[in-house]
Amino acid sequence: MTIRSHQMALALAAVLALAGCSKKEEAPPAPAASAPAAPAAAIDPATAATITGTVKLDGPAPKEAKLKTDSDPYCAKAHSGAPLEAEEVVVGKDGALANVVVYIKTGLENRTFPTPTETVELNQQGCQYKPHVIAVMAGQAINVVNSDQTTHNIHPTPTNNRDWNKSQGPGAAPITDSFAREEIAIPVKCNVHSWMKSYIAVMKNPYFKVTSADGSFEIKNLPPGDYTIVAWQEKYGATEQKVTVGPKESKKVDFVVKPS
Repeated sequence: MTIRSHQMALALAAVLALAGCSKKEEAPPAPAASAPAAPAAAIDPATAATITGTVKLDGPAPKEAKLKTDSDPYCAKAHSGAPLEAEEVVVGKDGALANVVVYIKTGLENRTFPTPTETVELNQQGCQYKPHVIAVMAGQAINVVNSDQTTHNIHPTPTNNRDWNKSQGPGAAPITDSFAREEIAIPVKCNVHSWMKSYIAVMKNPYFKVTSADGSFEIKNLPPGDYTIVAWQEKYGATEQKVTVGPKESKKVDFVVKPS
């Protein structure tokens, strides 16, 4: 090949390479969009069911520890007449178990629920958290109030949510916060007063109750279906049952908790 022929071949190759580089690459085809899940049917109040029941302790109630509050003069004075007792197990008449979170665990997976606009209050009163157990939906606002004339702080210690630890002096404005994900239940402590303890149960649906002093609960406006219902207590853990409710049915579900 002559020098001139070689130069022409190189020039032709350069032109072809340039054309290849300037050619617009074709984008890969977009993946087919998946069809959105069909929304769950609205809950019809005319067919909604109700579950009621009680939670009782099978056996003698443990003796609650007396709490020493003398590290804070205000707290000591507030309970000079009678010492505080721990609220780990609160038992009433006939074994009625208070502060138990009863909730629907399974059976509602095809539904979503709006976050309630109502706030739930957790008060620091008499150097205790009141109520001892609260339950909220994920994202629902919790209002923390200090009714005492001493400084408190609230320190939830979750495993599936964001940790927060906030001090609150006497007369301070309420602290408002929330938790994004289900967790049953989040322990709460006060780093100022070691005896102060509480629990916050965070739910993914609105079908839950915390038992009252007589151990009772009521879950209303439940669509007919098959469910797993759970009773959770801070010392004894979770007890669950299967239950089926039909249209407009009112069913009684009782729990008996056996100390381990």
